[in-house]
Amino acid sequence: MNDRRLALLIFAWLLTSSLLAAPSWQAGSARISLTPQQFMWMSGYGGRTVPADGKLTDLWAKALVLRDAKGKEVVLITADLIGIGAESTKWIADQLKKNYGLEREQFAIATSHTHTGPALSDNLVPLHYLRADEAQQNRMVKYTLKLRQMLVDVVGQAYQDLEPVYITSGNGLCTVAVNRRTNTESQVPQKRLEGMLNGPYDHDVPVLAVRNADYELKTVVFGYACHSTVLSFTQWSGDYPGFAQLALETMYPDVDAMFWAGCGADQNPLPRRTVELAKHYGQRLARSVDSVLRGRMVPVDGELVAHYKEIEGKTQEPITEDKLKELLATGNQYEKPYAQYLLKQLINKETLPASYPYPIQTWHLGEIRMVFLGGEVVVDYAVKLKQLKAGAKNPNVWVAGYANDVMAYIPSTRVLREGGYEGGGSNTYYGFPALWSEEFEGQILTETRRQMSVK
Repeated sequence: MNDRRLALLIFAWLLTSSLLAAPSWQAGSARISLTPQQFMWMSGYGGRTVPADGKLTDLWAKALVLRDAKGKEVVLITADLIGIGAESTKWIADQLKKNYGLEREQFAIATSHTHTGPALSDNLVPLHYLRADEAQQNRMVKYTLKLRQMLVDVVGQAYQDLEPVYITSGNGLCTVAVNRRTNTESQVPQKRLEGMLNGPYDHDVPVLAVRNADYELKTVVFGYACHSTVLSFTQWSGDYPGFAQLALETMYPDVDAMFWAGCGADQNPLPRRTVELAKHYGQRLARSVDSVLRGRMVPVDGELVAHYKEIEGKTQEPITEDKLKELLATGNQYEKPYAQYLLKQLINKETLPASYPYPIQTWHLGEIRMVFLGGEVVVDYAVKLKQLKAGAKNPNVWVAGYANDVMAYIPSTRVLREGGYEGGGSNTYYGFPALWSEEFEGQILTETRRQMSVK
């Protein structure tokens, strides 16, 4: 027998052995509708003057439980929401610990940042809650409390779905996102044709495929770094990520498609503002995921490792009480609720804090390093965290923003120095009392890289 024939026989044997190997993972997934039963205030745009008045698509929360061969578990919750507040996440953490023994590092909540979902009572409070009338405030509170319980419930349903599975991963490409800081919206179509779009971006589409023991697709998890701001009307909708999930669930019936938003705080889907474009962008993203599912994927092997830490994120000097009182008396429709929100925090305090407990979380899934960062994170963080020596890129670093606590925009040092909306102008709408320190980017990158390297 010649060497070539022997090599082919060995390859065939290895392939057959791999296919016949028992699944080394267990997984379960589930979904629950988050669509409000009453029309209430919507989140994302301060210019809206009326509550929702219709529904384009349902809103969903989905959960995926992963358990490795040694019994270690993590739980991913994705939700068609603008974000989530620290208060909600803490309540959910207490319930998941009580019900399932999950430690804080073992679960992550990743939101899609849709701007056509419900306003919450603990997120973007000055922009929505404090500007609404009492009836709408009550609806926000009731919905937020119900939402917390639903996110716990969907995890329980996912546990009931646990079964042996195979897990594979891959990366696709989607070019919908445009850096909105360096490209004027009206000029984007022409600049795209000329190949002249400017600014950093992250067009990766990470994909995790979960298949049952018969190799049937069960759950697909995917991410993309782009704002969910195609739509701005008053109908409930998951925006383009919602349409991407719907498209995949149409291609693969009985599959749970789960989306997480990447570091897209300075990335927009352009042009925008029509339902047709939201569907188009969603279908493009879904086709990218589908191409990965139909192509060469890599088995995910190894143990689960989970890390979580809240760093003391440094800020510059917070706004003073005198300045807040001035804004309360003479400010515009956004500045007055901002001042009201922070003056309430100043009761029994001399000054506002000069730091924030900023959440950083990482999971090791075989060779994948999945990162979850709080707030609206600009694309620079994903670019830098994926960077290897000599400028090479690591496609196995997946970076989600809008996770666990969406308290403010998270500018890089570059964006902070440049200023503008992402650099600090947005703080008014979040009720955030200060600009971030120029040291903050280094704090995030140092802790994230530490977690990524610790077994």
